[in-house]
Parts: sequence; structure tokens; C-alpha cells
Amino acid sequence: MLAGVNPKKESIVYSANCLCGGVRFQILCELEPIQVCHCSQCRKAQGGAFATNTPVKESAFQLDSGAELLRSFEASAGKQRVFCSECGSPIYSKTNAVPGVLRIRAGLINEPVSVRLAAHCYTGSKASWWSINDNLPQFEGAYAPRKTKA
Repeated sequence: MLAGVNPKKESIVYSANCLCGGVRFQILCELEPIQVCHCSQCRKAQGGAFATNTPVKESAFQLDSGAELLRSFEASAGKQRVFCSECGSPIYSKTNAVPGVLRIRAGLINEPVSVRLAAHCYTGSKASWWSINDNLPQFEGAYAPRKTKA
């Protein structure tokens, strides 16, 4: 499915799936800017230098197939990491600290996205072998979006 208008919901639709294709879902909203997380948990869960996440309201997440393949791991108190039990692809994380929001792994989205990277977070624990060579805002800890004046 191409990103476009979902006639039932009248919202933007993105399709996404895990590596094996067993878990398939749709995102029924515009995407938020992508956050690049360098925390040690994301690095270990991804097996790389960082994770790229886009926050999505749970109400805009539609699981199409693979519910039986989803497994959850409590990485720290109140934080769940959900992955495909067949291929191991991370799908999303969620935390009690931000109820109703899933941090979808941006690399799972099939269509081109128009949103760009917003910032690097948890740079205080980034991989020593990875250099950040862009001009995006960097946060030693959690991402704190800039407030805009109305």
C-alpha cells in the first residue's frame, strides 16, 4: 500500500512490517520527526549504534497480522520492547512514563517518509566508535522538543 489517504479514517497511512513479514501493521497518521536514540538499551536491542524512532499514538497503530508473533521484553521498570519472535525485528517500545505512545522503529516503514530526523538523544551513552557528524540538536539524556511560541 502506498502512503496516502485511508478513506475509512481520512488520515495518512503508512504500511510497515518486520524482516520476515510475519508482523504487518499500518500507521494511520502523519509521522512525527524521527528521533535518533543512542542509549545503551537501544544500541543493544538494535545491535547497532542507535535506534531511529517515530512516536505514534497507540490509537493510530493498526496491527494487520502477526499478533501471535509479538513478544515483549521489559527492558527496565515500566518500559516494554516489542519484537517479532520469528525474525527478531524490533517493532516498537513503550513506557509507562508516556502512556498511549509507541516508539515505532522507523526502518520498518515501507513508504518514503517526508519527516526528517529531529535530534540525537542519550548522546551521553552513545557508542564510542560512532561519530555524530550532523548539525541536529543533541541531548545528553531524553529528547526534549523545542517549544514554539504561538
